[in-house]
Amino acid sequence: MQAAAASPLSSEIGPLHGVPLSIKSSIDVAGHRCEAGSRMRAGYVADADAPLVARLRAAGAVILGVTNTPEYLMAWETDNLLYGRTNNPWDLTRTAGGSSGGEAAAIATGLSAGGVGSDGGGSIRVPAHFCGICGLKPTPGRIPSTGHFPKSGGPFALLGVVGPMARTVEDLRVLFEVMAGWDEGDPCSSPVGIRLDRGEKSHSKIAQNAILEWGTLDSSIENEGGNSIGFFVDDGRTPVTGETRIAVEGAASAMADAGFRVEAFRPDGLDEARELWWQFFGIAGGMILGPMVRGREDELSPILREFCSWTPAGHGAEPHSGESLLSTWLRRDELRERVLRQMHQYPVLICPVAAIPAFRHGEREWFVEGRAVKYLDAWSYCEWFNLLGFPAAVVPFGRSGEGLPIGVQIVGRPWEEDVVLDVAAALEKENSGGYTAPKA
Repeated sequence: MQAAAASPLSSEIGPLHGVPLSIKSSIDVAGHRCEAGSRMRAGYVADADAPLVARLRAAGAVILGVTNTPEYLMAWETDNLLYGRTNNPWDLTRTAGGSSGGEAAAIATGLSAGGVGSDGGGSIRVPAHFCGICGLKPTPGRIPSTGHFPKSGGPFALLGVVGPMARTVEDLRVLFEVMAGWDEGDPCSSPVGIRLDRGEKSHSKIAQNAILEWGTLDSSIENEGGNSIGFFVDDGRTPVTGETRIAVEGAASAMADAGFRVEAFRPDGLDEARELWWQFFGIAGGMILGPMVRGREDELSPILREFCSWTPAGHGAEPHSGESLLSTWLRRDELRERVLRQMHQYPVLICPVAAIPAFRHGEREWFVEGRAVKYLDAWSYCEWFNLLGFPAAVVPFGRSGEGLPIGVQIVGRPWEEDVVLDVAAALEKENSGGYTAPKA
């Protein structure tokens, strides 16, 4: 992502001067449709930019248009009754992922230089993994979700974020730094600054310096000697493909070669995190979705009908009582504290993005390592970190036997996106730049 040269009439330019970007069609872009893939929003045109879009324009970006999503964003594939299906550019018989699948496919194929997605359960990271690009799920509130549909609020404000997607980690960093900042419309927003004292440091020095930099973020880490990267190849519940395991192990080995101390470590509490995530995303989310679709069920796309069948909106689960929602919230906060305590020793984690690479359109079950993996289980590797509110980046780092991209996930502690991006950049460098163009 390289800014265009300044014109003779321009005295200064922004960091994104002339850079063409695309935006997920669940985020307001003035004059463009923000339909979130639904017939119930067909023809809706935003009359103002979301704050993050306004910040991108102020930095000089050119907004090309908006990209396809599944209906109401409730799927890990992209298909709807308005614009149809988004194919994976590496294999047109497979999905680009969801819900930011249109965005990932556009960036992977060079239709835009980068853009913005949103993520409540892997919706930035899974498409990045499927399409061979980079993506960042930031801490809730780091980039304002104001102007996103559905609106951020209640338990969804804990899970759902907006974040950059691009072909390189450095491009993620530029987009992140432009969009980040406080906004009154985001209930999780906080005026947390970004470290801009990087100077001319090259990526070749990041691996050697990042461990020391962690100590400047939290003196307790330095005192406890917590300067290791922890990695794990599976969660003990949902198996991953052999190629995914090789990619994660290879990433861990590459970081060790780059000068990091890397140790096998899997946080305790992941099963509970996945369960609590569904209590918010599926059960509470279904309670919000129910009134929105009631009486218009005939207009829903097949994949949204399917999602509704698992939630109170489709009577597939019992809705929350006040007591059950409060209990879920308190358990989540206790678990978050417990995992953060474990991360004193391992401020950064490397792990899979998903159990599988890009799947064929319509598939709902896969056999991995001799075991069945169900649709709702394959993405738990992302869902934990939505529940906990941790930032996480995806970097391409392998290929499946069928030539499909495989990404690895780099996870950090809340508000430490700069650390996550430093490690991601070091890993990308070890992988000779990471991104390659699709071969389809």
